[in-house]
Amino acid sequence: MSDALETIRNTIGAHDVVLFMKGTADQPQCGFSQMVVRILDHIGVEYHDVNVLADDDIRQGVKDFANWPTIPQLYVKGEFIGGCDIVREMFQTGELKALFDEKGVTVPA
Repeated sequence: MSDALETIRNTIGAHDVVLFMKGTADQPQCGFSQMVVRILDHIGVEYHDVNVLADDDIRQGVKDFANWPTIPQLYVKGEFIGGCDIVREMFQTGELKALFDEKGVTVPA
C-alpha cells in the first residue's frame, strides 16, 4: 500500500488538476465520475484522470490518502477538493472556477 500512496502523492504533485475516478475521462464507469468529468470539461480546465478500477491498491489508497470514502476525488494544486457533490455545488455557485483562478490554474475565457 505504501507504493500506492507514493504513486498517488507523485501523481498529485505532477499535475495541477487530478481526478481519481472510475473509468477514464473518455469513458467514465459511474455516474458520479461522469458528472465531474462533464463539469471539468464544461469549464475547459486541463486535468489528469486516474482510473482507480485499473489498480485496487490505488482505489483503496486514494480513499486512505484523503481520508475520504468515495470516488471520484478531485485535487487542485495538491489540495483535496472533494467528491462529486462538493464539485457540483462549487460549480453551481461559481466557487470552482474561482478556485482554479485563485490557484493559478489556466481556464479558457
